[in-house]
Amino acid sequence: MPWLELSLNLRAEQQPEIEAALEDIGALSITLLDAEDHPIFEPGVGETPLWPTLALTALFDASCDRSGLLHALTDLVPEIAPEHISFRDVADEDWTRIWMDQYQPMRFGQRLWIYPWNIEPPTEAGAAIIVRLDPGLAFGTGTHPTTALCLEWLDGANLVGKSVIDYGCGSGILAIAALKLGAARVTGVDNDPQALLASHDNAERNRVADRLDIFLPQDTAPASHDLLVANILAGPLFELAPLFAQSIRSDGAFALSGILGGQQHELLERYAEWFDALEVRTREDWVLIHGVRK
Repeated sequence: MPWLELSLNLRAEQQPEIEAALEDIGALSITLLDAEDHPIFEPGVGETPLWPTLALTALFDASCDRSGLLHALTDLVPEIAPEHISFRDVADEDWTRIWMDQYQPMRFGQRLWIYPWNIEPPTEAGAAIIVRLDPGLAFGTGTHPTTALCLEWLDGANLVGKSVIDYGCGSGILAIAALKLGAARVTGVDNDPQALLASHDNAERNRVADRLDIFLPQDTAPASHDLLVANILAGPLFELAPLFAQSIRSDGAFALSGILGGQQHELLERYAEWFDALEVRTREDWVLIHGVRK
């Protein structure tokens, strides 16, 4: 499907209000770039963005009315000047074709492979564990360092017969990998209904949907799991520590990522209250923390 892209520049202090307003009027995704065109992923706990001016783009369904979106946004955030907002059409087939051209099978750990749906695994794949993904459901494909860290951790864990919770499941890539690696059942949690749909569709493609339960956070029943994996952001990871501690049985394992280098120190201190054997892995500028429930 085609998309409608909205672009504007904003002051850093306007970011939370404008992001919330865009979500209220139906934005399907929001991307922030700093003054050097670098993506803004997540400020450190208690930090503010480095650059005073940010560039924002938001994607909407192509059927959305530009004038209606403009009026709705400026009504919610009156200080935005309409002349600073621009729109353009984005053809779905353009980014999908580029994505498929660039996205080749990737290996994580000893056994785990991620394949795009349009490439058939070789018949001699043997004991390889293969996860198939749909490029049209781009919530997590294995190309980001944090996803790669989590996939490698899962590949090295003993998942056979275990129960796993994937908090912030996105595309379902981690949940599906856990099931393919032998987990008996996985619970996927995400606050984005579209992510839950992506997880379900990808699980069906991989023939594991019958062992995957997916929920919004408020609908998730309390339970104790053997393993937890959460690839979200440092701020939510800090706040969710008590909940995660309740979600893992004694001696159960966990892995956290979505953490920029330098953000791990506060998280290590925070999680030490409930977890032992805390260790850190790094990939490029990103960090994974893993450990064992006391």
